[in-house]
Amino acid sequence: MDSPSGPIGVALSHGFGGSLAGVAPWADALREAGFRVSAPLLPGHGTSWQDLATRSWGEWYEAYEAAYHELAQDCSTVIAAGLSMGGALALRLAARQKVGGAVVVNPALVVDDPRSYVSVLLQHALRSVPGIANDIKLAGADEGAYARLPVRAAHQMKLMFRDTMASLPSASAPLLVFRSTVDRVVTSERSVAAIARLYGGDDIRIVRLRDSYHVATLDNDAPTVFRRSVEFIREVAGLTAPTGHADAAGSGA
Repeated sequence: MDSPSGPIGVALSHGFGGSLAGVAPWADALREAGFRVSAPLLPGHGTSWQDLATRSWGEWYEAYEAAYHELAQDCSTVIAAGLSMGGALALRLAARQKVGGAVVVNPALVVDDPRSYVSVLLQHALRSVPGIANDIKLAGADEGAYARLPVRAAHQMKLMFRDTMASLPSASAPLLVFRSTVDRVVTSERSVAAIARLYGGDDIRIVRLRDSYHVATLDNDAPTVFRRSVEFIREVAGLTAPTGHADAAGSGA
């Protein structure tokens, strides 16, 4: 759907160690709503964990920001969106570029694994650890993630989180956060708490997902994520009247 001044675009990112499969249904739903979607496969993903080990967080962000610039050439409004680490990329983009809004699903800004405190040293002693794929309540869903993750890349992700947190006060666009009540990847509420504390904008809406785990875009609450995303994007693009924020800490129903 186009706004009166032009089409609406969505820059959409998958998560760390994942693939486009993790956000493909979300991208399809956004396209069906009439939006233009650019969802890049981040460098080091969709190949091998050994390839991921050679990449820097700057490469991931550059690929994502390139998707934004591609959309911005023709779209009057561009929305930043992402899952997990992709949510962090979306938040960083919102702090650095003019976006109409941001939508994040189980965003990660803090690494809950205690090994992260020594990741700068651990990356030289341990090449990889078991992956975190398919934290999905719905049986049979597959996000196409790596079975193992390189410690070096995990350290790069930690550095990116630190940089993103520092940039959050510069972000002001309306923000929609989907958060699963049970998440075995982003296990604590520290990431959402950091957003609430540091995000520069005052329009922050949090929708709780009570029937999904981490990869909610492939889980039981996926229809809620898709529907509410579309409604939010239409609102911030000026296509519908504001709906209010009464559900800011409510259910994903």
